[in-house]
Amino acid sequence: MGPATDDDFAREFLALKMTVAVVPSLDAAIAHVNRFSSGHSEAILTRDLGAARRFADEVDSGTVLVNASTRFVDGERFGFGAEIGISTQKLHARGPMGLRELTTYKYLVWGDGQVVE
Repeated sequence: MGPATDDDFAREFLALKMTVAVVPSLDAAIAHVNRFSSGHSEAILTRDLGAARRFADEVDSGTVLVNASTRFVDGERFGFGAEIGISTQKLHARGPMGLRELTTYKYLVWGDGQVVE
């Protein structure tokens, strides 16, 4: 254990490790998450409904979870069938594009402390 660096926050460990930051405000938390996020999934644990809504609205990620584990972010759990890939991109189209191809999604998951066992 030791002080975290910017490199630590930008790294995916692929192990039972985590990097923790203590920030002075919700504004700072949202800025920190938007700076270091992969854009895949982010979560907030809070009793403050206003803070949860603001976090969900302002965090730029494919899925934002409120009071629920990020382990819920899975294609099969979302009803898409077996997960065959993960994308953090916003535009998946190639070639001629219409409105459908320019549409992107952001999933919001609201919970009450649920975890994946």
